Amino acid sequence: MAALLLLPLLLLPLLLLKLRLWPQLRWLAADLAFSVRALRCKRALRARALAAAAADPEGPEGGCSLAWRLAQLARQRPAHTFLIHGAQRFSYAEAERQSNRAARAFLRARGWDGGPGGGDSGAGGAGEGERAVHGVRDSVAGSGAARPVREGDGAAPLAPGAIVALLLPACPEFLWLWFGLAKAGLRVAFVPTALRRGPLLHCLRSCGARALVLAPEFLESLEPDLPALRAMGLHLWAAGSETHPAGITDFLAEASAEVDGPVPGYLSAPQNIMDTCLYIFTSGTTGLPKAARISHLKVLQCQGFYQLCGAHQEDVIYLALPLYHMSGSLLGIVGCLGIGATVVLKSKFSAGQFWEDCQQHGVTVFQYIGELCRYLVNQPPSKAEHGHKVRLVVGSGLRPDTWERFVRRFGPLQVLETYGLTEGNVATFNYTGQRGAVGRASWLYKHVFPFSLIRYDVTTGEPIRNTQGLCVATSPGEPGLLVAPVNQQSPFLGYAGGPELARGKLLKDVFQPGDVFFNTGDLLVCDDQGFLRFHDRTGDTFRWKGENVATTEVAEALEALDFLQEVNVYGVTVPGHEGRAGMAALVLRPPHSLDLVQLYVRVSENLPPYARPRFLRLQESLATTETFKQQKVRMAKEGFDPSALSDPLYILDQAGGAYLPLTPARYSALLAGDLRI
Repeated sequence: MAALLLLPLLLLPLLLLKLRLWPQLRWLAADLAFSVRALRCKRALRARALAAAAADPEGPEGGCSLAWRLAQLARQRPAHTFLIHGAQRFSYAEAERQSNRAARAFLRARGWDGGPGGGDSGAGGAGEGERAVHGVRDSVAGSGAARPVREGDGAAPLAPGAIVALLLPACPEFLWLWFGLAKAGLRVAFVPTALRRGPLLHCLRSCGARALVLAPEFLESLEPDLPALRAMGLHLWAAGSETHPAGITDFLAEASAEVDGPVPGYLSAPQNIMDTCLYIFTSGTTGLPKAARISHLKVLQCQGFYQLCGAHQEDVIYLALPLYHMSGSLLGIVGCLGIGATVVLKSKFSAGQFWEDCQQHGVTVFQYIGELCRYLVNQPPSKAEHGHKVRLVVGSGLRPDTWERFVRRFGPLQVLETYGLTEGNVATFNYTGQRGAVGRASWLYKHVFPFSLIRYDVTTGEPIRNTQGLCVATSPGEPGLLVAPVNQQSPFLGYAGGPELARGKLLKDVFQPGDVFFNTGDLLVCDDQGFLRFHDRTGDTFRWKGENVATTEVAEALEALDFLQEVNVYGVTVPGHEGRAGMAALVLRPPHSLDLVQLYVRVSENLPPYARPRFLRLQESLATTETFKQQKVRMAKEGFDPSALSDPLYILDQAGGAYLPLTPARYSALLAGDLRI
């Protein structure tokens, strides 16, 4: 009898423990399933890499991860459609052949002789001083005799591991050239297509580019830049057969003259998997774009992206993101290669055409950024949006309100929101579908992909530390800075250029003396159920149209105008839009007046479209803090409502190409969704 009385007392602590842990334990099955999938994915990628390392170095499957994966798919699934672009369809076998031709043309520009050992040791392993040779072996040239290296543009032959920049829209040629460069043992830099003048030249110089391949349709807008590009000693190619200025030749014509046989793998095999093979430009708080170093390891890891998302080889993936972006190239294209699926590539996203495309091509997976989903739910109803086969949408930046409207209107389908950075070493996946979350912080997930949230002082811009000088983990519901340990499995390679570009990206002595963590610069919140939600970005950088906008870059462009004395750039929240739109507070330089025409010309010529301020505010003087820093937070909170502000306000009219007074009528039209920004 006494034992029966004691039983409830013994079970009470277990019950209390269960109630306290239940919010986390209820998701244990999902956490366990995803962790098992992630471990299997890592094991499979490791097996592929080991097989490539053991392969014949003369064969195509002995090269870098892009080279051997494409060669594998061309052998295993030669007839399966890899790429759909408009009316064009390319199988994996055709993709292999096209990239082989491009690789051979690039090898010719390298002056590779194809002799025993090839005179170089693979991608990234050779220096700029590598000797130039004068012919290409028959097995590479594909003709009866070796043909000479192309002359005439004044540029020296490309050295092994040299950097070739691509300034191309999302198109099949972008992929063939990218894959061909990888196979030829050259590194590639993806240049944002909107960059011109100073920002473009900065990008090419910062990554050390030795060649540039550009789209013919960009030649007119690039004409003022051509003298500077020639002065840099670059190889200049156009990817098309239109008439070109002097010194620019058609690379596609050169590639089409090559044979399409396999390229030896040793040309691209990295000496170290941590070697840089790619540069992707990302905007940071330093202003101008920075060339983030992408390693062979990261490219290999991105092969597992769609496997982690639950996609498979029979899926058809809709990709309308720019390929110079990590989301488009590494996650979209490399992720598709990882599962051997089909990708429908769009040069430009069209909300009105989207569902018709999905019906026509049998799309099952859609990769988004938050803005794309908002564009779709704002479209009028159409017949094509019913009866589609889309079952999974994957991406980042989807706001909870748009998420709910998207699923309610276009479902049933699964939304898988993710989080990651181009140069970062941490990623999160919301594999449960919890609305508004970007991932999970369960101990199982953090065992596979470790990260932490630490307390952060938004006033000082630094992590909060305890009396021992170590950082402090946040509590549930408390915003914290997302950091991840830096090690061999999760490295941070930094940026091309000086070490000052990475200043602030690494935190030391986080949880114990001597440890090193990557600072994402983002504040997230973990709730009591273990769900991660994005809170805000630290510093001055904000996000608009899926791109990071650095306020310093915008301010520098505006400050070059002689009639402006001071400029303060910040992001403001616009109802119904993801991210924050750029706004600039301006102070005139006496005795000048505001020249809106000249101002528009300045921003349109010197800033990419997403970075151009949507709103202007004319002030007598700029508010500053006690330490004479510009007041950005307060200005952002004050917004752009003309009925609440006495300062003159202006709005960007993109259709008309001008800044117009922001009247109450235009403000109401903007809130109603009738005025596009």
